[in-house]
Amino acid sequence: MLIKDYLDIAMFLVLVGALLMGFPVAFTLGGVSIIFAFVGNALGVFDLSFLSFLPQRIFGTMTNETLVAVPLFVFMGVVLERSKVAEELLETMGLLFGRLRGGLGISVSVVGALLAASTGIVGATVVTMGLIALPTMLKRGYDPRLATGSIAAAGTLGQIIPPSIVLVLLGDVMGSAYQQAQLKMGIFSPDTVSVGDLFAGALIPGLMLVGIYILYQVFAGIINPTGSPALSEEEVAVGRGPGFGKRIFSALVPPLVLIIAVLGSILGGLATPTEAAAVGAVGSLMLGAARDPDRSPVPIYISGAALIAILVLTGFMDLRFQRSVISTAENIGIIVAAILLVLIAWGLIISILRAARTNMLNEVMRGTARVSSMVFVILIGAAAFSLVFRGLGGDDLVHEVLTGMPGGTFGALMIVMIVMFIMGFFLDFIEITFVVVPLVAPVLLQLDVNPVWLGVMMAMNLQTSFLTPPFGFALFYLRGVAPPSVKTWDIYKGVIPFVLIQIVALAILWIFPGITTFLPDLLYR
Repeated sequence: MLIKDYLDIAMFLVLVGALLMGFPVAFTLGGVSIIFAFVGNALGVFDLSFLSFLPQRIFGTMTNETLVAVPLFVFMGVVLERSKVAEELLETMGLLFGRLRGGLGISVSVVGALLAASTGIVGATVVTMGLIALPTMLKRGYDPRLATGSIAAAGTLGQIIPPSIVLVLLGDVMGSAYQQAQLKMGIFSPDTVSVGDLFAGALIPGLMLVGIYILYQVFAGIINPTGSPALSEEEVAVGRGPGFGKRIFSALVPPLVLIIAVLGSILGGLATPTEAAAVGAVGSLMLGAARDPDRSPVPIYISGAALIAILVLTGFMDLRFQRSVISTAENIGIIVAAILLVLIAWGLIISILRAARTNMLNEVMRGTARVSSMVFVILIGAAAFSLVFRGLGGDDLVHEVLTGMPGGTFGALMIVMIVMFIMGFFLDFIEITFVVVPLVAPVLLQLDVNPVWLGVMMAMNLQTSFLTPPFGFALFYLRGVAPPSVKTWDIYKGVIPFVLIQIVALAILWIFPGITTFLPDLLYR
């Protein structure tokens, strides 16, 4: 029994050590699993027949409809990144808030939220805003610490504001963990928790966090006016010249319409996250094509309106035609839907041709394939790791440790949050989601913890770790694009207030869990 216990611990420690040494995550997960499977078998504490379940797990992963949303959301994010949406948003928002002290900082927070709701890719958002906003803020006399902290914090909002890839992955893992927990508790008709539940649960906390960021920008402008100056009246007057209203409309409305179409269709029950991700992928391609200065955007606008119209139509009418009884109104609806689909196809073909003409499509497809393949290979490696770890009795060890914590449920939750926070310094959110969460979530959920609240808390915790010096990934992304005049120490000091803000936000969610559970209960219960 002691050998078995030590193998559990050794397996986890060897995995963490190998990852810290820089070995590829997916191959490390698979390699450590195979090594410890054979070592355990040689010591008589592991049955190699456990490995026969691995092909079934891989097949289940690759046929999981929820996870199809991952490459679609990645595609959506990469297209919007290449379409210069962030650049135009930042310029327009900067002029809109320009007369306020801290106006550029406020605009960075607002644009970070909009990009989070449309791209969800932390690295791309931080790099994009670092390249566009940081030089402007420094040129206008902003304190380098405030400027870098604002950009790094706003760039990580993609972790918590839906539709987020983190929430998609967490939703899938949390759904499996919740079912396991209920079965162990003797509930043989278990409830489910979906990605849509997590999206709804994370929306209010995400917006709350943006609001606190904006309040901090206002506070910083009051405390240190020279460190966050307003734009000059002359700059604002020139920027807000003729056509400014049209610029605001073209910069703000199309991304907002896309966000509402994707997120609204999920929260409104019109589409699953995977279907909404497909809408987002098509919509982002159309949005990119509409910004082509050499071509008319009218066909794209017509096609985009058709895309939204068909979403609305499916919410109010049954459009399935393989039925025995179809009313006259439904027949009309089916004909209208067919016409709308033709318009969407027309706009999509035009969008693809425009993207191919500018060579954007090749870059987008490569970027999507790179990120998506990384996610799924890690997922397969994590499946092998969890299988061997459970075969060695690791799940029993985790259960004993967490249930034996002083303070009961509070102590178990606190220790898990601290461990995830620390691991976030060194490991990417994908590794933590696929390795740590499946081990601890079933145990915590058996302690009567709300799964939606737990998922959102974990997502915000992982977001905080992206910012924390000295190993926060967002800091490395920003350091890579910041000018030489900005010292690394400035970036580290600049993010500390935002890390404290996020810890405060975590504490608020801990004390008032209804902030997280209110919207899912309202929409789905």
